[in-house]
Amino acid sequence: MHSPFFISRSGIIAINPSQDVVLFDGQCNFCRRQIDNLRRFDGKDRLRFLSLHDPSVGELYSDLSFEQLMDQMWVVSPSGEKFGGADAIRYLSKRLPLLWPIMPMLHLPFSMPLWRYLYKQIAKRRYKIAGRNCDEGGTCTLHQ
Repeated sequence: MHSPFFISRSGIIAINPSQDVVLFDGQCNFCRRQIDNLRRFDGKDRLRFLSLHDPSVGELYSDLSFEQLMDQMWVVSPSGEKFGGADAIRYLSKRLPLLWPIMPMLHLPFSMPLWRYLYKQIAKRRYKIAGRNCDEGGTCTLHQ
């Protein structure tokens, strides 16, 4: 069982052991809008959102490389299981009742290769779709 707090170099972070943690690109406008949607779908506070650019992410989730985090959104379950990209959306479709309508489509047998492909295509174009937001952390060295 995890401690309810994690002390990182950037300060103390409260961790609710019953929440899934959603790791996303906080400098991506498209990603931020999708996270806003997930917040609305999460009526029971099941999710905790953390930008991959937050310094604590490297300490809390050191098994995920920066490149992996930049490639796709990740969801870390309370048990520590990790789901990336389309698999993360599929996982969330079971956890959030407002996503249940899309669950059958995401769970069709043999359909995950298609969903993973579509997710990757959108993810690699996310900055072209909606641009960047470099307000987080003051400067955006990633895009220089």
